[in-house]
Amino acid sequence: MGAAYFYHLTRRPLEATLPMLLEKARAAGWRVAVRGTDAERLARLDTALWTAGPEDGFLPHGLAGGPHDAAQPILLTTAREAANDPACVMSVDGAEVAPQEVGALERVCVLFDGNDGAALERARAQWKALTGAGCAAQYWSEESGRWEKKAER
Repeated sequence: MGAAYFYHLTRRPLEATLPMLLEKARAAGWRVAVRGTDAERLARLDTALWTAGPEDGFLPHGLAGGPHDAAQPILLTTAREAANDPACVMSVDGAEVAPQEVGALERVCVLFDGNDGAALERARAQWKALTGAGCAAQYWSEESGRWEKKAER
């Protein structure tokens, strides 16, 4: 059974944090779906990921809708079902994650902008829904300048 990790972004934007988390997920051997709510936003993240990968390489990924979606190690999508059979889903911009997904995946990461009141409220509601359904969850904050675990259920 997996767990949901909530990442409260306060110092660095999503474009800086997402590559770091994707590198860690790939190092664990996981295929990843980055689930968003807006295709244009995912297209911008797609472009950013081509230049934001590790210094000695890049983060292999694709934007959903291509001929090789099933083969992508990282697939950016707005769909609930990702063609690349991910072990990890990274939810951005308030994309919903169901409790059943948390149980079926290795990890779910919910990344949210702590400087956006609406995003903060969506993340709180998601935390409450997932933990209320019995999902294991951790809350991480970068408020101090480094990532620290602030809560666990």
